[in-house]
Amino acid sequence: MQREIDDLRLQMAEVQSQLAFQEDTVQALNDALALQQQEILLLRRQLELIKQRQDEQAVEAGLQTGQPGSPVDEKPPHY
Repeated sequence: MQREIDDLRLQMAEVQSQLAFQEDTVQALNDALALQQQEILLLRRQLELIKQRQDEQAVEAGLQTGQPGSPVDEKPPHY
């Protein structure tokens, strides 16, 4: 009987150890995911700014040359 109790205590300690390890792992993964999300948002914003700047430069180039700013502004040849 005592041996069975000791075995159960060992198993319980092992389960607790595994649970603690899993909790640490989940927290580390959560922290990494949160950091990646922040980086994605920053990169997305930078991309938006680059696109905006590119669009502005295309319009300016079109104004200087007298050409439309972008292919979207151009009418098809049949017009």
